[in-house]
Parts: sequence; C-alpha cells; structure tokens
Amino acid sequence: MRAAIVDSVAPVLVLLLLGSPVAAQEPQKSGRLKNIEQCNGADRVPAQVRIAGCAALINSGDIRADALAVAYNNRGNAYSAAAEYDRAIADFDRAIELASGYVKPVNNRGVAYLRKGAYDDAIKAFDEAIKLKPGYAGAFANRAVAHLKLNQYDRAARDFDEAIRLDPDLTLAWSGRCWTRAVTGDLQAGLDDCDRAIKSGPNDAAAYDSRALIRLKMGQLAAAIDDYDSALRLAPGQAGALYGRGLAKLRQGDKAGGDRDVSAARLIEAKVGDEFARRGVQ
Repeated sequence: MRAAIVDSVAPVLVLLLLGSPVAAQEPQKSGRLKNIEQCNGADRVPAQVRIAGCAALINSGDIRADALAVAYNNRGNAYSAAAEYDRAIADFDRAIELASGYVKPVNNRGVAYLRKGAYDDAIKAFDEAIKLKPGYAGAFANRAVAHLKLNQYDRAARDFDEAIRLDPDLTLAWSGRCWTRAVTGDLQAGLDDCDRAIKSGPNDAAAYDSRALIRLKMGQLAAAIDDYDSALRLAPGQAGALYGRGLAKLRQGDKAGGDRDVSAARLIEAKVGDEFARRGVQ
C-alpha cells in the first residue's frame, strides 16, 4: 500500500507583512512577494523553488519570530518532498523552537521521520502533536500509518477511527482504515471504507489497491482486476498491484497474463509474494 500522509503548509504572507516594514517598501515589495508566493507554494511549486523562496525569507533578517517559524515549517515540507529528510527535520526543529505551541511543524516532523523509515520517532512526534492539539485528525491518521508500517494493526485501526470521528471528510483515513481491515480480514467493513474513500477521492491509487485486495480475498476476481488496473493507471509500477492482479488472473485461468504480472512484480520487489502471504493471500 502506498500510504497517504497529511502534512501542513502554513501561509506566511500575512505574518510577514505585519512583521516587516521592509515588505511595504515599493522597490523590494515585488521580490518579497515572489518569495512569499514560492514559500507558500506547496505541491503546486517545485520543491527546489519552494526551498529557495523560503530561504530568501529566512535569510532576510527582518521578519518576526512567528513568521520565521512558518517559513522554516514550509521549507521543511519542501525538503521532505525532495527526500532530504534530515534537513527537513532540522527545519521543523527550528520552527518548533521559534514558536512554542505551533503544532504544524510537530506533525510535519513526524511525517519526515515516517518517510525516512524511522517509525518509532514518527510515532513520538505524532504523540506530541496530538498532545498539543487533541482534535488534530491528520496527526491521528499519520500515526495510524506509522503503526501500519510496524504491523500494529489494532493501534492503526483505533487511530483511523479517531481521525474519522474528528474529520469525516478525511479521505486518507477512510482509505487507510480500508487497508487495515483488508489485511486483518474485516472485509465487508473494509469494502465500505474503500467505497467511501474512492467516492471522495477518485484519484487515490492506494484506495483502489486496498479495495482490490479485499475483492481478491472475497473471490471477486474480475472486480479485483479492475481495481488493480485503476491503481496501476494512477501509479504505474506498483509491485503489490501487479502481483495482486497476477494472482487474480491466475485464479481466473489466465496463466500467461498472470505469470507476466507476477514476474514483473518480482522484478520490482523480489519479496512481494512474502508480503501477500503475510496478508493472507497466496
């Protein structure tokens, strides 16, 4: 499963304009606003451009501490998107130092640890975020993903339940709980979760992959193949989706097509079959 994660970009524009008289000076205004736009850019702006925009604000030396914390948070997200996780964590640490009680970089530090593969550190960060903001649905969903990485399915399910209770529109929580239930065998409830996730976010490859696993386990082979097709269309080259589709084809009697998918999956991830065995599918 390609787990989705909630990270948080904060708008730095208002804080900068309130905190820096230089921002109102006409000769520098256009350059400053461009840097703000880049730093606020999230996924719409390439990571290196976001990093440069935030760095220019951080290095300007004339913005107040709360705006500086936002700039560090946003640059941390850009570093994380560029897979520079240690730099991201350093920026989140700095944002937390500058603005006590600012919860977004606490959550985002957990995201960086999660993407880095430091799952225990990620859980500690999400614990801290939830302590600061008990109603933070995204932090519960992120902690659930970290629990999934450690095969702690009961804990993951509880966190997804809480994320959904706090924010019923959080699509990744429905998708994540679907995957959890697919693995643990709560198939009909998992199917309902995936249907909800796909209705809300039809371009979520993970939700299609999760629903495909449920349908494979339920023996709904044609429907499983359709869902694996959708997952691969949205995110080509997923070993799990290829392997699952191959198993479904083999069970339908399509030996050539099934062997082709299984072989392709094993070239991408040699132990993908072991993963499916742990999920209860062989």
